[in-house]
Amino acid sequence: KVLLSEPEGAAAEAIRALRTRIQSQHIQAGRRALAMCGPAYEVGCTFVTVNLAIALSQIGVKTLLIDGDLRNPSIQTYFDSALADGGGLYECLRARSAVVPDFTQEDVLPNLDLLLAGKPDSAAHELLAGDRFTEVINACVRDYDMTIIDTPPANSCADGLRISSVAGFSLIIARKNR
Repeated sequence: KVLLSEPEGAAAEAIRALRTRIQSQHIQAGRRALAMCGPAYEVGCTFVTVNLAIALSQIGVKTLLIDGDLRNPSIQTYFDSALADGGGLYECLRARSAVVPDFTQEDVLPNLDLLLAGKPDSAAHELLAGDRFTEVINACVRDYDMTIIDTPPANSCADGLRISSVAGFSLIIARKNR
């Protein structure tokens, strides 16, 4: 969480520049969901995703950060580990009658809520491919100014493609020499 630990550093400034671009070309155009995609692990996709969500929340954008990597979730490592209790996206998708707020961690920071991945599952694509995933994302888009979804690497599975198609928009994160 570079925006909290080193707010004056170059990395924080780069995230704020990305936030400005997302705000002017995405949010103001009425686009309320964004899937964050990387080609492989260790390109920094989750790092950028978490920090972009924090940056948006810092300017008053009501933001939901979703860990869409149901195979290898990692967003909870950026926040208090106690938040991992109580389920997440996996459990929300399996509980057909449940509502999204039952699984979110509210006010992790001002204007920032989390929907963690929940139980890791190697058969995640079946859950993401169902109508319930579309229903969940539609509810999030309705309830938040911005919904940002961290996805698994594109080279490991097709989950990111599915998440991107439901979100409607995606941002590709790449890292030199990775």
